Amino acid sequence: MTLQQLKYVIEVAKNRSISKAAQRLFISQPSLSNAVKDLENELGITIFSRTNKGIVITPEGSEFLGYARQVIEQTDLLENRYSDTTQSPQQHFSVSAHHYAFAVSAFVKLLRDYNRDEYEFTLRETRTYEIIDDVKNLRSEIGILYVNDFNQKVISKFLREGNLTFHKLFEAKPHVFISTNNPLVTQEYVTLDDLDPYPYLSFEQGDYNSFYFSEEILSTISRPKNIRVSDRATLFNLLIGLNGYTISTGVISYDINDNDIVAVPLQVDERITVGYITHKNVTNSPLATIYINHLKETIAHELTLL
Repeated sequence: MTLQQLKYVIEVAKNRSISKAAQRLFISQPSLSNAVKDLENELGITIFSRTNKGIVITPEGSEFLGYARQVIEQTDLLENRYSDTTQSPQQHFSVSAHHYAFAVSAFVKLLRDYNRDEYEFTLRETRTYEIIDDVKNLRSEIGILYVNDFNQKVISKFLREGNLTFHKLFEAKPHVFISTNNPLVTQEYVTLDDLDPYPYLSFEQGDYNSFYFSEEILSTISRPKNIRVSDRATLFNLLIGLNGYTISTGVISYDINDNDIVAVPLQVDERITVGYITHKNVTNSPLATIYINHLKETIAHELTLL
C-alpha cells in the first residue's frame, strides 16, 4: 500500500468515476483501475462496486476511505511543514473544544503573543465525540471537555481507546447562564423547579447524541421546553431573546462576551471537572504549552469573579 494508491482511491471516491478521476490525476484509466484493484487485493476488501451507473462505495470502502483521508491529511501537513527548510516554517496549531468562552479567550491571547507574518491556527468549537476524535487522529493538539460522575466511565473508555490523557484544569459547581432580563436573575441560586417555565438550551451532538456525550450535565432530566443549537452565538441570542437558560461551569469570560448574560448557581449535588486532553504519543509543542498556560490564567481570573 502506497500514499499514491491512497490518493487514487480518494480521487475516485470524490468523482464517483474511474474515468473522471483518471483525467484529474493525469493517468490512463487502465492504470488507475489496476492500481485500485491491486490495493483491494492487497487489503482483501472491496472498496468500490462497479455498476452500470458508475462507482459505488462499499461499507468497508467507506471505513477505509476515512482512514485514508486522515493519512493523506497528515502527510500534507508534514510536507507543508518541511517543504522549504530555507525559510522559517509556517506554524500550525489546532484546538478542539466544547463551547467554552475561556477557551476562546486563551486562543485570542495566544494569537496576540504570536507576532508572526505567517501561521495557520484552528479553533474548533465542536461536539464531544469530535473533540476526542480530533485529538486521537492528530487533527488537533489539544481538546477541551468536561467529565463528571455520570459520563466519566464512558469518556474514560474512549480516551483509553484513543491513547489520550485527560488533564484537569478546574472543578466547578454547576451554574445556569441566563439573561439579565430573566426574572430569576435576582435570586441567590436557582433550582430545577425554578427553571421549568423557561426554555432549556443545549448543544446538539449529531450522530453521537448520547446522554454521555452531552455538553451539559443533567442531560437525562426531562424538560417541558427544549431547544438544541449548534453554535454559542445562537445559544446566547436565544438566552436573551427567549429568556432561556443553559447549564455550564459559570465561567463566562466577559472579555469576549457582553454583560447581557450572567451566571447564577444551580442548587444540585453535582460537580463539573473541566480539563484538556492530549495524545500520549505526542509531546506538547511550544504553542500548545503557551496556550495551556493562557487557559489556566484565564480560568483562574474568571473563577475569582464568580
